[in-house]
Amino acid sequence: MTSARTLWKRVPAPVVDLAVVAVATMDMLLNLWDASQLSLALAALGCAALAFRRRFPFTVFVLSLPATLLQEVAVAPLVALFSLAERSRDRRLLAACVAASAVVGSIAGPYDDGQGIVQPMTFVAFAYSLATAAAPVLFGQLVQSQRDLARRLVEVEDAKEHERALHAQAVLAHERAQLAREMHDVVSHQVSLIAVQAGALQVAAKDAETKEAARTIRSLCVTTLDELRTMVTLLRASGGRATELTPQPTLADLHKLVASSGTQAHLTGELPATVGTPAQRTLYRTVQEALTNVRKHAPGATATVELWQDGEDVGVTVTNTPPTRPVLPLPGSQQGLVGLRERAEILHGSLEAGPTLEGGYRVRLRIPLTTD
Repeated sequence: MTSARTLWKRVPAPVVDLAVVAVATMDMLLNLWDASQLSLALAALGCAALAFRRRFPFTVFVLSLPATLLQEVAVAPLVALFSLAERSRDRRLLAACVAASAVVGSIAGPYDDGQGIVQPMTFVAFAYSLATAAAPVLFGQLVQSQRDLARRLVEVEDAKEHERALHAQAVLAHERAQLAREMHDVVSHQVSLIAVQAGALQVAAKDAETKEAARTIRSLCVTTLDELRTMVTLLRASGGRATELTPQPTLADLHKLVASSGTQAHLTGELPATVGTPAQRTLYRTVQEALTNVRKHAPGATATVELWQDGEDVGVTVTNTPPTRPVLPLPGSQQGLVGLRERAEILHGSLEAGPTLEGGYRVRLRIPLTTD
């Protein structure tokens, strides 16, 4: 049943109308083959009008009434009544059309016996015509109700889907708030302790190298706490306003990032002021990740951070020398460069990373100048 209904819906409307006109015409030719030319012309007009039953259902019904007058049961007026009932919600109009069709269908019958007495067959013919006209109207109203019910079911399903989406968003917001609390209560506490211990070591240390290392650790802890506060704000934000209030790093912060990276790094080059905010953020995160990798995987190495512009593209290249001290095994998720590539692809750019011929490592980011 469902497949047949689907196939029926795929049939173009003009094809259906043409088939209806053809069936009505065949019905007229079989029943009115011996009728006068005027009768045939009126019936043909009603059959041809069925091609416009979707746009002018009432006019088509009026034009099909002569066919009802010429034969007891005609296809054209029945189709016209169905089309009108399928599209009209005026019950009074439909009742009037059924009555008119019944009167026209029984008007050719005998009214009296010549002495003013109405023949019983006149009432029988009227009742028969009334039932015949009411059938397509009831069927048309049934189709209209079915269509309305299907539309309402779609609306109800859409409302349920929207409700499910809102519920999922509420669950996600709850999980994000819980994660934000855990990050704030656990991670920030541990990092704060590290910063305090680094500060104490900086004060108590005797040699300059230990003081500098303690200062770098304390500075990195402070930066980590700032980043953690940003992430907590992002996780707790349920809309866009809280996110926009959070300060994001820009190119102006690169000098401070390079200076506090804990690596002997040098920043060169400049970029135009027209670089968009998303691009500045991606450039900053690339330099941050690259310098972190240098500090973790190339102890004692020096790094060069070069900002450059190539036509309509801008980018940054971070190159480090080979390590001069033994590499200590440190935990890592191996997802830093993957995240940087995803950031670059979002801005229609690219990221290249790999070892150099000298034994160092190079990270090169290229993104369009205008990315907003």
